[in-house]
Amino acid sequence: MAPTVVKLGTSITAEDDGTLRLDALARICDEVARLPGAVIVTSGAIARGMRVMGLDGRPSQIADLQAASAVGQGKLFRVYDELLRERGRTSAQVLLTFHDMRERTNYLNARQTLQRLLEWDVVPVINENDTTATDEITFGDNDFLAAQIAVLLGAERLILLTNTDGLYTANPERDPDAELVGEVRSPAELEALSIGQEGSALGTGGMRSKVVAAEMATAAGIATTICSGLRPGALGRALAGEPEGTRFYPQAERTSSFKLWLKYAKPAHGRLVVDAGAARALREGGTSLLPVGVTEVRGDFDAGDAVEVVADGGVIGKGIAAFSAAELRRIRGKRSSEVRELLGAAGEEAVHRDYFVLA
Repeated sequence: MAPTVVKLGTSITAEDDGTLRLDALARICDEVARLPGAVIVTSGAIARGMRVMGLDGRPSQIADLQAASAVGQGKLFRVYDELLRERGRTSAQVLLTFHDMRERTNYLNARQTLQRLLEWDVVPVINENDTTATDEITFGDNDFLAAQIAVLLGAERLILLTNTDGLYTANPERDPDAELVGEVRSPAELEALSIGQEGSALGTGGMRSKVVAAEMATAAGIATTICSGLRPGALGRALAGEPEGTRFYPQAERTSSFKLWLKYAKPAHGRLVVDAGAARALREGGTSLLPVGVTEVRGDFDAGDAVEVVADGGVIGKGIAAFSAAELRRIRGKRSSEVRELLGAAGEEAVHRDYFVLA
């Protein structure tokens, strides 16, 4: 059976003052312990560290955030470990960084490790390794990390637990007419909604990051639900397939895990500006990008780096460059026969269609 990924944001794991919500964590572990192939993605290490150290508010300096995470990480995992052990399950702490997701080899190694833990009937408890991360909250309170984990494991379901009942038509705290959105069958249905970016006092997520995570997972064929992690019974109903929160349906046209990784995890190191013909061919024809269609090369990158492809100031997509920036500056605008003369046996595509994804 494909695994289920359950993600807890900081607002679920801790109060605004950093005190752990032990009742909520116990209820969630009750449900997780019954699941074969369960994976937990959790936030809250920084909040826990702040509470232990008696800090009044969330630090603004990265060094302070990393230190708070170092204090809180083990203590947070110990709570999960004890709760799951009391329910007959073994758990394992897994710490990942954005580097582990953006580098394809590390990405596949993470998959192998997690798959083996699931084969051993162990519950992975995953968090971002804030102690060594160079950018503050790289994963958006771990919503993006949870979606990445669901995709790389080929999960059946992704459950994003938050402190609201799901996605609303507007911010329910500001608009009394806001209504809960029960189902989202297509990303186009989201265009009319006012989706906020506000996170909790201690976290950095918000509904927008959850919606982006849901879009990513459903593009890989993974049903996703955003629901309350504080209301008793909500997680159980979501896991049972009953109406609960906001359910995002898997998309009929699946996107490969490689292209999802490229789109969401691989950072771009430069830009290729293309002419109108190349832009149209990429958008409508699913073709490779040839050097003849490149009008400008921006940035400094190597072959194998990701680059954004742009036209008229707008991003068309992202792809893996077959040539370095220096080589592309030599061959931009040239036909394939000229490229072969200049670079010998090198390939003819600036970006191959198999390594390109539309924005």
